[in-house]
Amino acid sequence: MRIRNTTTATLAALLIAVGGCSADDGGGGDADHTGHASGTSETPSSASEPAPSTTAEPTPAIPDQLPGMPPVLDAANVYSETGADDLSPAAAAARPMVYVPHNSGEVWEIDPATLQVVHRFPAGTEVQHVVPSWDMRTLYATDDIGNTITPIDPVTGANGPRIPVDDPYNMYFTPDGAYAISVAEALRSLVFYDPHTWAEVGRLRIPECAGIDHADFTADGRTAVFSCEFAGRVVVLDVPSRTVVRIIDMPVRNTDMGPQDVKLSPDGSRFYVADSDQGSLWVLDGAATQVIGEIPTAHGTHGIYLSRDATQMYVTNRHSGTISVLEPDTGALITTWTIPGSASPDMGGVTADGSQLWLSGRYDDEVYVLSTADGSLLARIPVADSPHGLCVWPQPGRYSLGHTGVTR
Repeated sequence: MRIRNTTTATLAALLIAVGGCSADDGGGGDADHTGHASGTSETPSSASEPAPSTTAEPTPAIPDQLPGMPPVLDAANVYSETGADDLSPAAAAARPMVYVPHNSGEVWEIDPATLQVVHRFPAGTEVQHVVPSWDMRTLYATDDIGNTITPIDPVTGANGPRIPVDDPYNMYFTPDGAYAISVAEALRSLVFYDPHTWAEVGRLRIPECAGIDHADFTADGRTAVFSCEFAGRVVVLDVPSRTVVRIIDMPVRNTDMGPQDVKLSPDGSRFYVADSDQGSLWVLDGAATQVIGEIPTAHGTHGIYLSRDATQMYVTNRHSGTISVLEPDTGALITTWTIPGSASPDMGGVTADGSQLWLSGRYDDEVYVLSTADGSLLARIPVADSPHGLCVWPQPGRYSLGHTGVTR
């Protein structure tokens, strides 16, 4: 019954060197809210020179990090502080729970131990994501149609009064924790808020970025890359000044369900940009200046998640019912997992201990639980209409960048 495809692909993922930046608009309309560097080391040249030390040298720190952000402790792995059960005090205080937002306006809470729905509550008109705050003390259910976010106490699971926020289709936090960013898809804008008072402190309209959607940040925290789903491009933002640096067109500009999730590789050398219509990942260089390659996955490529030890990257293919498992620093395909029957794996996260991958079934009104050991389907849990940005909580790490639990 629980059949899976664990055929290991031969090594290499296809990297087709391509480039191209353009700031002209073209293609794509406004959202309707219905879719949705490595270094080298030298060895001694003479036998008379001292033998190299057997003690591992610490990896150099990332230079010129964004002031106020927790320092990167391992430049070879920006996710080094998100290992299995490496919980901050705030995260450790939370009860284990999976929060499932629905486009029908409800959030459902699933106990990961029993796989049972234990609570549900209304959180607006069309709830898209459940987003952990930068300090990991609060979760927010984002309602883009109702223009509110609903705070959730992760210790008790109780929800509080809704907070006015403009068009929060998605939400991120700057790496220093100074700003919450409402990804206002319908407005083609990023709206910046004080995350303590929720007073608006500025907004950046980006008319060239139809369908502004997902994001990630460079290792130093100074640059952000946001996908433009309905424009076939990404926009690159300077975080300190909150200004657009450049716009990069994808080599094929898909403007129906184009660029989706964005993920920085552990070594910081590249960004992966999921493209649903392309059925692949576009690869940007680590400074987000150009497209340097493409890695085919499957139709409906959407969400990108890392294993707890950052040695595997799980890419959901929601129109194919599969998950591509890649080596995250090179993009090499390791294997492909297939969810049996009709399935539409969308967004979610890995459990704190790293043993399970939870995903919403966007078009099948269910949630999938997969073993990260072999991709086997452990459970499929019926939920309400159009489950979307599912959040598995708690998550390891020192701070949250938002979305469904991007931590570092």
